[in-house]
Amino acid sequence: MTEERESNSKPNDAPPEEDPRPDGLRSAKSLLLVNTGDGKGKSSAAFGIAMRARARDWPVAVIQFLKSDDWVTGEQLMAEPLGIDFQSLGDGFTWDSADLTKDEAEAREAWRQGKEVVEAGEHRLVVFDEITYPLNWGWIDSAEVEATFRNRPERVSIVATGRDAPEWLIDLADTVTVMENRKHAYEQGVAAKKGIDY
Repeated sequence: MTEERESNSKPNDAPPEEDPRPDGLRSAKSLLLVNTGDGKGKSSAAFGIAMRARARDWPVAVIQFLKSDDWVTGEQLMAEPLGIDFQSLGDGFTWDSADLTKDEAEAREAWRQGKEVVEAGEHRLVVFDEITYPLNWGWIDSAEVEATFRNRPERVSIVATGRDAPEWLIDLADTVTVMENRKHAYEQGVAAKKGIDY
């Protein structure tokens, strides 16, 4: 093995010698999390959190903006038997749409219902899946979304997903994860795979 290959096979960092966690951690009654970026896994990570919350007996709601009732995802098939309130209120992916006016109305209705869920305070976790798209397209009012997220009942946590999260949402969030796309099967001509992608 050459010296170059040997150096490439070594780990970049040694294990930490000291506990990396900060001192003086405090408890939060709720959190706002954002999963954004151009990489895969934003919704999947959010649904993982939803499953974890449900396992702790939290009431959980999921509001999906860009997927419709005509396309039932694996997440929905898993979530509903667990008692997760799952609302797929968009009208399908908009790049396949023939009626953007209808899509905009569907997105506004999805937001109206999601806002009601948050304000009612009955769910400990609310996932707004793909909300960044209607926000960035101007289909739903950013100021209203920001106010709802900021003034949510103190025990309601929120996960918001989608590419290109607006700066105000990143600033407001407690935790922001940016998924980076290094390589994707779709770019190599491979269709979305049932059980992996949906």
